[in-house]
Amino acid sequence: MESPLMLVPVILSGGSGSRLWPLSRESYPKQFHALLSDYSLLQETLLRLEGLPGLASPLLICNEQHRFLVAEHLRAIGQTAAAIVLEPEGRNTAPAVAIAALQAQSQGEDPLLLVLPSDHSIADPAAFRATVQTAIALATAGHLVTFGIVPEAPETGYGYIKAGSDLDLGGFAIDRFIEKPNLATAENYVASGCYYWNSGMFLIRASVYLSELARYAPEMFTACEAAWQKRQADLDFVRLDPATFAQCPSDSIDYAVMEHTQQGAVLPLQAGWTDVGSWSSLWQALEQDGAGNVTVGDSLALDCRNVYLRSEGRLVVGVGLEDVVAVETDDALLIAHRDRTQTVKQVVEALQREARRESRAHRKIYRPWGRYDSLDLGDRFQVKRITVNPGASLSLQMHHHRAEHWIVVKGTALVTRDNEEVLLTENQSTYIPVGCKHRLSNPGRVPLEMIEVQSGSYLEEDDIVRFEDHYGRS
Repeated sequence: MESPLMLVPVILSGGSGSRLWPLSRESYPKQFHALLSDYSLLQETLLRLEGLPGLASPLLICNEQHRFLVAEHLRAIGQTAAAIVLEPEGRNTAPAVAIAALQAQSQGEDPLLLVLPSDHSIADPAAFRATVQTAIALATAGHLVTFGIVPEAPETGYGYIKAGSDLDLGGFAIDRFIEKPNLATAENYVASGCYYWNSGMFLIRASVYLSELARYAPEMFTACEAAWQKRQADLDFVRLDPATFAQCPSDSIDYAVMEHTQQGAVLPLQAGWTDVGSWSSLWQALEQDGAGNVTVGDSLALDCRNVYLRSEGRLVVGVGLEDVVAVETDDALLIAHRDRTQTVKQVVEALQREARRESRAHRKIYRPWGRYDSLDLGDRFQVKRITVNPGASLSLQMHHHRAEHWIVVKGTALVTRDNEEVLLTENQSTYIPVGCKHRLSNPGRVPLEMIEVQSGSYLEEDDIVRFEDHYGRS
């Protein structure tokens, strides 16, 4: 009896999520946020796959900065990755999927790869799984299958796929890909019934994709194969060779392969899909009150219509507003007309030109051992709230330009200071002078919370000399 075909989820977790600024930042993009439920978008992407036949452990592609976030989000839902592959730099989706295909074949199998962005929303997971099962026959027959979203409106923010001849397996040959159209053209597409939104999701056999990539983008294939061959294992991660991968051209699957191959297929999908690509699309995806309002966090809408109000901390109140988005974080506030939320990316670009920190990171920064929140910053001091996960430790380190005062407010801290160790409990404190070799650990079973007061002539994060680190950081 033939063994069931292996189905490997390939989750693409890159990008900066700039269109959902100020919540989404380069250091903590939208796939790590719980925007539609109690789970992050990344977690929802994995959870909706449960029940698919032949489902294997997922393979994730991400960058260096997000590696521990990815691992933690998987751990929180009880999943273990087959591999977490780290790209030295972003090269778009075609190389990412090539690396995934090579990695998936490394155990001697030739599985089907279910390629999914980590930041999409599916309102009807059962319908999605049923469509994936239909796609298995197409992919097994050698087709490179993309899922085309049955359009609900003449959307100008998406690319389109025109369906060609019927393939008798539930899908259609791909006639052509179309860039984002104007409104009149989009209306004609929807009325015709043979155009679909381009979802960026695929079901492909690993060997077929690699063969087509070698045919239509040989330079990319060669660079990906060389970078993967020179890979190195680092804890639970797979690191590609940076110098080799840097030679790889950057391109999407659509441009590199799908627009050229004779084996492409589009399968219609109706499952309540959205790419959560703007605050307006998020407003549409969430349940609204009788006046069309969505309020998240500590927020209140009075005499408002069709507004999205989100608070991450302070109370946000809207009065007499219509078609407005207001999003509050600890260091920024966005107020925009709902029809203009696609241009939020331009705000981030303007902040980047001014080298503003708000374009890159939140006040709260996540680390593999926990997180810290910068509460106050002055000319020669900084105050942080530090949370260390149970059993976790910071690196053994030293600073040249700053001293630190630590005050434990919750839990237990094991502090290393040069050649001594001190156990601190709530309301106890210690002092770390300049040049002292030190480490902070949480030996307890509850999160350790403490206040750190830094003082000195230079307070940036690069004033760290690491001697030992459990997480492979230099």
